[in-house]
Order: sequence, then structure tokens, then C-alpha cells
Amino acid sequence: MTAVPPARPGSWVASRLGVRLTDGPRPVGVGLADLVGLAVRRNPRRAHLLVSAVLGKHVPTDPRLVYGSGLLLGELVRARLRGEEPSQPGSLLADALRGVAGSAAGLRDRLRAPQIPVDAIVLGYAETATALGHSVADALGGAYYLHSTRRPVAGFGMYGGFEEEHSHATSHLLLPANPAALDRDVPMVLVDDELSTGRTVLNTIAALHAVRPRDHYVLAALVDLRGPADRARMDDLGARLGARIDAVALAGGHVDLPGDILETGEALVAALTARAAPADQAAAGFTVSRLALEWPAGLPDGGRHGFLPEHRTRLEKDLARMADAVAAGLGDGASRVLVLGFEELMYAPLRLAEALADALPGVDVRYSTTTRSPVLAVDDPGYAIRTRVAFPAHDDPADGPGERYAYNVSPASDGNGFDRIVFTVDDIGDTPALSGGLLERLRALAPVLVAAIPARRGE
Repeated sequence: MTAVPPARPGSWVASRLGVRLTDGPRPVGVGLADLVGLAVRRNPRRAHLLVSAVLGKHVPTDPRLVYGSGLLLGELVRARLRGEEPSQPGSLLADALRGVAGSAAGLRDRLRAPQIPVDAIVLGYAETATALGHSVADALGGAYYLHSTRRPVAGFGMYGGFEEEHSHATSHLLLPANPAALDRDVPMVLVDDELSTGRTVLNTIAALHAVRPRDHYVLAALVDLRGPADRARMDDLGARLGARIDAVALAGGHVDLPGDILETGEALVAALTARAAPADQAAAGFTVSRLALEWPAGLPDGGRHGFLPEHRTRLEKDLARMADAVAAGLGDGASRVLVLGFEELMYAPLRLAEALADALPGVDVRYSTTTRSPVLAVDDPGYAIRTRVAFPAHDDPADGPGERYAYNVSPASDGNGFDRIVFTVDDIGDTPALSGGLLERLRALAPVLVAAIPARRGE
């Protein structure tokens, strides 16, 4: 009897909305459908969501696969900046995506030491690509890293800002501690999880070029979905600015969308929401404990205000120590652990999760983060977002209170849950609203260990 293949995490959306993924270039040996699944947004401006298998945002993922994929994207950038052929991962990425033992760590280890440091400015987009941009900068070895933010911070002047047209929360701020770091005559690399039309990154280039012109820009994304008109728009902007603009991605292709997808998607969300059973309000039966992580004094929590190569070097020295502290805080008997980051704070929990996975070889360690993005959850094997934990915002966001989400953290009907959750948050977000909101939701699922990291303050 022939086995029935498992449903791909895009088949549910494809059958109901008519959305299709079509593979294009495969520069590292994997295709678009290997790297993303599909879900439905609760957003009237964009009905579908590409759910990455390697980003660690919506889907708990082996952190070594997440970091290794970011380093691999950085290797494509490094090769483009130096005019060389990129180092190829062989079958490591494809094997890691299939869950072959040792392949995720092998991918990361093959790429973690930059061959020749390359000086550049790397800009990552909040909230989804903050850790991805960090990883690209790490792969370059000599890059200054900054990510955009949606959190105004007292004491930091705004270098610039821009809008993301299809997003549910559009305002991006650039708040470097040292604005002069952005004014150097080096290439600029702009990193996002996907290039759909490329409008956001081209708008960013135009705005930043008006302040400080430069000769070379590189767009870097996990997947590139742009069509011929979008690519022509990039070439036209480069000609107008007198600058070279390149683009690299792990895979290319396009998403075929029916003309009525916005209306169909909105109707589908409304129908499923109306039929949805009330969420279980399980008693919060597990403990919440706190860990004194002893984050290195003076080390930035991430790239919100800038992150230098020497910051990465310092972090690397303390990762194993902090991972051992987390492991001790988990106690005995852990078999499946989630390290959950907080919105834009993605890099620090990613690196902690990666080090924890190395420290606990017999434990299944996964990594994901909370998000502002409202997505429909459907408990079906052919859908990428199986479950949703909703909770009130706890970091006093500039755009006011609202819901935030953690996806695929509670178990699906045919899956196993986590037996420990490590929640990593910066201390600004460690508020009473956190204790009464997200932590209450999480402790209904498993014992929770909170590791707070000091956020960088203005001077």
C-alpha cells in the first residue's frame, strides 16, 4: 500500500483561495515551496501571508537552522560584494529542512566564521527581519548593523523613517546611537524576509540616498517574488541615483493570486471567525520563574541602536555561560523546549536558543517570537499557522494598546506541546501587563522561565 504524503503547509490556502507558489531560481539548492508555507492574514490590504520555514517567527524552528539560513544569505551578500562565487551549502540546507539529524548544526558551523571580513552597513527591517539582518551582518564579519524599530526611545534622535505599504503597523524609525556610522562610504545591504514587489526597500534606498549618497546597494531576502516590472523599477532607480543595486535571495519564484483574493480572503476570515469555538481558558497550572541571565554589561540587546563586530565577539564569549544558566533553570526532564523571543528582540533569543541546543544535545530546542501580525489560525496539517495565543500588548507601544500573538506555541490537535518555555524579553517590555497577559497564557501550557535582557537606554 502506498503511503499518503504529508500535507504541505500551503495546501489549505491553495485549495480555498486559489493561491499558488511557483518555483524560480534555486541558487542554494532549495525552492520557494521548500522555504515557505501559506496562511491567511487578518489584514484588508493583503490577504495571504508567506510563513517562512527558516525565519523562526511564526513557526518554532531549530535555532541552528534559523541562524544557518541567515548566515547563508549573508554568504550570498558577501560574494556579491566581493565579486566572487558564493560558498555552496551542498545538501545541508535541504537536509535541515527535512529534519535530517545534524544537518542544521552542520549548516551553521560551515558558515559561522567569515572567510574575509567585509565592511558594509547592514539594515534590517522590523519586526520580522531583525535577527535575519543580524545574521547577514555576522556573515560579513566587518559590518555595522542597524535595524528599524517601531518603538520610539527617549535619548535617541531619528536618522530617518519610512512606511511599509502592506503592513498592519507601518511606521519604521531609524534610531542609531552613532549616526556617523551610517554616513561612511561603504556599501549598504538592506535585509528583509521576503521581496514581494521591492517597493519598501526601494523607498528606503531613495530616502537614505538623499541624505548620504553611495555607490552600491544590495537587497537581501530569504525569498524573492518580484516580477519583471518590479525588477525594472529597481534598475530604473539605480540609473536615476547613479548607483548599482543588486538583489540576492535563497530562492526565487512568484505567488499566483486570483483577482478577487482580498474579498475572498476577508469573507473566509469572517466565516471562520464566526464559527470558531471559544478559546480554551485553561487554568494556569504551571510555574513562572525568573532567571538572572547576567547579560554582559554594556552589550546592546540587539541592533535597534546599532551593533558592531566587537559586540558580536563579546556576545560569543558569553553565550555558552548564559546557555548553561538557562539549562540549569529548566531543571531535569526537559525533552522539548521553546525559546520564545519578543517582537523585535529576535537576535538575542535566537543566539541563546542556538547555544542551548548545543548544550542539551538530547533535547528538542525550538525558537520563535511573538508578533504584532494578526493571522488566522486553522488547525489543519495543510495550513502553516495551526494555533494562536493572543495576549494584550505589554510594552506601552507608540501605537497604543492592542493584541499581540504567539503562533504554533500551543499544541495542534495532532502534535505534542512543549514541556518548558523560555521567554526572553528586554526589561522595558517586562511589565505588570506581561505577567497578567502573556505569561498567564504560557503557564497554562508549560512551566515558564523568564530571562530579561537590559535594553539600551538613551544617554
